[in-house]
Amino acid sequence: MNPHTATGATVAGDLGTDPASGLTAAEAAARLVRHGPNRRVAPRRVTFLNVLADEITEPMMLLLATVAVLYGVWGRVEDTVAIVVIISAVVLVEVFAEFRAKSVIAALGTLTAPTTPVVRDGRTVSVPTEEVVPGDVVPLATGARVPADLRLTETWGLRIDESALTGESVTATKDATRIVDGDADLGDRANLAFAGTTVAAGRGRGVVVATGTGTELGRITGLVVAAKPPRTALQQAMRELSKALATLAIGFSVLVPLVGVLTGQPWREMVLTGLTLAFATVPEELPIIISLVLGLGAYRLSRRRGLVRRLRAAEALGTVTVIATDKTGTLTENRMTVARTVPVDVSSDELVALGAVCTDAVPERGGGWSGDPTDVAFLVAAEARGLELPGDPVRRFAFDAARESMTVVLPDGLVVTTGSPESVLARCLPEYSALLDRAERMAAGGLRVIAVATRRVSTLPDDAEEAERDLVPAGLVGLADPPRAGAAGSVAAARRAGIRVVMVTGDHPACARAVAAEVGIDTATLLTGRDLDRLDDEALADAAARTSIYARVTPSHKLRLVEALQARDQVVAVTGDGVNDAPALARADVGVAMGASGTDVARDAADLVLADDDAATLTRALREGRTLHDNLRKGVRYYLACKAGLVATAAAGVAAGFAVPFAPIQIVVLEMFMDIAGSATFAAEPAERDSMDRKPRDPAARFLDRPLVTDLLTGGASLFVAVGGLYLVASFAGAATATAQTLAFVGWLSGYLALAWVMRTERTPLLRAGLLSNRFLPVWTVVTAVAAVVIMTVPLLRDTLRLVPLTGPQWTAAVLVPVVAVSWIEVRKTFRARAAA
Repeated sequence: MNPHTATGATVAGDLGTDPASGLTAAEAAARLVRHGPNRRVAPRRVTFLNVLADEITEPMMLLLATVAVLYGVWGRVEDTVAIVVIISAVVLVEVFAEFRAKSVIAALGTLTAPTTPVVRDGRTVSVPTEEVVPGDVVPLATGARVPADLRLTETWGLRIDESALTGESVTATKDATRIVDGDADLGDRANLAFAGTTVAAGRGRGVVVATGTGTELGRITGLVVAAKPPRTALQQAMRELSKALATLAIGFSVLVPLVGVLTGQPWREMVLTGLTLAFATVPEELPIIISLVLGLGAYRLSRRRGLVRRLRAAEALGTVTVIATDKTGTLTENRMTVARTVPVDVSSDELVALGAVCTDAVPERGGGWSGDPTDVAFLVAAEARGLELPGDPVRRFAFDAARESMTVVLPDGLVVTTGSPESVLARCLPEYSALLDRAERMAAGGLRVIAVATRRVSTLPDDAEEAERDLVPAGLVGLADPPRAGAAGSVAAARRAGIRVVMVTGDHPACARAVAAEVGIDTATLLTGRDLDRLDDEALADAAARTSIYARVTPSHKLRLVEALQARDQVVAVTGDGVNDAPALARADVGVAMGASGTDVARDAADLVLADDDAATLTRALREGRTLHDNLRKGVRYYLACKAGLVATAAAGVAAGFAVPFAPIQIVVLEMFMDIAGSATFAAEPAERDSMDRKPRDPAARFLDRPLVTDLLTGGASLFVAVGGLYLVASFAGAATATAQTLAFVGWLSGYLALAWVMRTERTPLLRAGLLSNRFLPVWTVVTAVAAVVIMTVPLLRDTLRLVPLTGPQWTAAVLVPVVAVSWIEVRKTFRARAAA
């Protein structure tokens, strides 16, 4: 039996408790043992060894560990140490991710107070919240945090703020006498109070029907724990690349020594060379390069008030195709304001002043008001208009869910009543019934409508029924949660960038549609939570492709919607600020939480936190994400192009019957120092000019797609032709092996630098992009060139790297041939840009 479908007395009887005296202390202790503590989820044990075991079984980690062991056996201790450092860094990142998951659960625990008043043995006592059990009777008062799910048994003007749980900006009016349908939405269950919500006004009492993981908040916790974002295209590409290059590396470690020995090369040198080439083939620096690019991108996002909590999301941000945004607190300010007035025989200011005097809100220290958002809206509006209230009430009749109204009596005998139009206008003279039609039209436009009425009395009424008869309407007041400044601009910017924006809210359809229209979201299609329940996964995925507004949805609905969009290969960003948003935030490709107004749960479940709650910050974050993604592709493309050129050049030399073009020590220097530094400079590349005017990348496309692979093979081939050509020409001309290797080494550095410059942009010619728009690349170029000169002129360094002096013509050839060989890539970009103009 659902507790909201039965009376409070029936529910209390089923739970074996007395609504007046509660449980006995002995029975409460027995139930605590039987049901367990009132915690959302049992704590998980995560050890370093568990994470280490998971990570070390990754293909790249296994190969790196194997290479490290082999290097140690062959006496290359410094390379063994370097690989161990890389493995340790990755493991530490995963340990942090585990602790992050635990912090989400800890934050959920803060939504309940450490102690709670309960009625036991006929007395009200304070007990630890974790010791609240089913059947406990809990009294509620203004400001109290609800400790567990309750079936209310008594209410006196009780209103509860459920915005964090349901997404509704208006407080929920509670009525213990109500019986609700079994399939009623969470926000319509007026006879229940939910764990983690806060009493905004009034008093009440209820019996606990669910604790811990059995509460609505507990179910959300379970969804957060279970929700895991899918692998990004980059993560998938790196797994595939690791396996492919691991196979290639093993092949090199066997094939190159075999060919070398068969062509007369020393077998020991060939075995060491083969092992070194295998190491060169393994992309051991790639995780570092990716972390550097993502880290710098995250830093730039932080300067724009976007705090990245997980680097994976920084890459995914650049490929977002759909933004599923919450309404309350995300698109709107999560505060009620007076949006429209319809006065009757009074001025608009007088109408607002009458509404402001009929409130229960109290002033806060330091300014402002505390209380029901509707009451606060009236008082703030009165202050903003500079109005003087018509006196302090001498008698109050508190808001009651049955009457749906509140009444005060002022010293001069003026009775002021506020409440729902249906309730208040029913107590007015019949000639005012037309106002109800006006109220319905206002409500259809997304406003919360409050009716204000008055009458004069000569004696103080004894009860609310006497006070609220023969009323005369003073007018209607429409309240709304206004859109955030910049929300409409952010939606428009996303649309220009080819990103769909959909609204997902727990609020009513009319309100959702009205806010959507204000911020520019398509209002043609709307589905409710009940509509989603009638759709299977396939039908929901089809509907999600054309629906822009979802109203009256629960956290599980939001989670299911995100999964439906992802099933159609969409990259989904979810924005939200409440507990109800946490599961979807955790499951999304990118979870974006409000930093200032968001709950701890939402912030901890998110990947990106907007520190200023400004919707425009999300637009800037999307632009930065696309820039980061572009730069990451450029860095990876350049890195792999250099890998391909290096391996091809080495293999070609051996296949031609000569020594390997690079000595093992030279390969190590190029790999361990040059690759990382060169690729990392791409992190500083500015945004491409069309970054926010082009459609997102196809979500189904691989990170290593055909254009990227084609470009990296083209760059690698250019290096191979230039450097391999220098080496082979010198070798066939009879030059000493050391001279040919030196030509290859210097030529490689020259081509390496030139390729970095031409690969800076994918579509824009270099001159148009600006030679100095990336300040790090010129510095790195100069530093590398100076280092090359120093290595070649200092005998100790030159001898250590097995290099020899070059003649003037040899220097000229080693520098110019690679530059010319890669320059055609820039020429091709220039012609393509002209053709597209």
